[in-house]
Amino acid sequence: MATILHINSSVRNHGSLSRQLTGEFLAKWQAANPADMVVERDLAAVPVPHLTEQMMGAFFTPADQRSPEQAQTVQLSDTLVDELLSADVIVIGAPMYNFSVSSTLKAWIDHVARAGRTFQYSAAGVVGLATGKRVFIVTATGGVYSEGPSQSFDFLATYLRSVLGFMGMTDVTFIRAEGLAMGDDAVAATLSKSRAALDNLLPA
Repeated sequence: MATILHINSSVRNHGSLSRQLTGEFLAKWQAANPADMVVERDLAAVPVPHLTEQMMGAFFTPADQRSPEQAQTVQLSDTLVDELLSADVIVIGAPMYNFSVSSTLKAWIDHVARAGRTFQYSAAGVVGLATGKRVFIVTATGGVYSEGPSQSFDFLATYLRSVLGFMGMTDVTFIRAEGLAMGDDAVAATLSKSRAALDNLLPA
């Protein structure tokens, strides 16, 4: 039995193609593997707070030295880290906003990228601790950023691949729904392509 962490970061609850595609993918996954458990984390419905000075101070204070207030401050972060570390598969819906991830997804990353929990420093450099996971990321973009003149503006995929790899998650697959602002034909074509790509990723 696998545990799947499903993260939605679109600010839109209706009309979001990243939500639609990840939802379809997981429905097919569960139909084929009913024993697998899906943990939902909707960053629009329940936003993760952005970091504060108090949070950073609590993160870097050893657990046995934290004040009661600091212990309470790190509870949400600890829960998010535990969800991540417990997952075998991570499915992220990540629409592009201004060439990068949503602020809510960035906030989630800031809570789970924790020294001593998801990565550590060693004499040989940084060692990721969140290893052995498969990550599927469905992106949705108005333009085309996988190739062509706008490719250099794609800070979403480069950032996610880098920060997830930093934490030890190197088996990362991107499924791109792009050109969504280029008319109905472009939307239909990219949805068909994305669905086919997702179907090919379903476990046998």
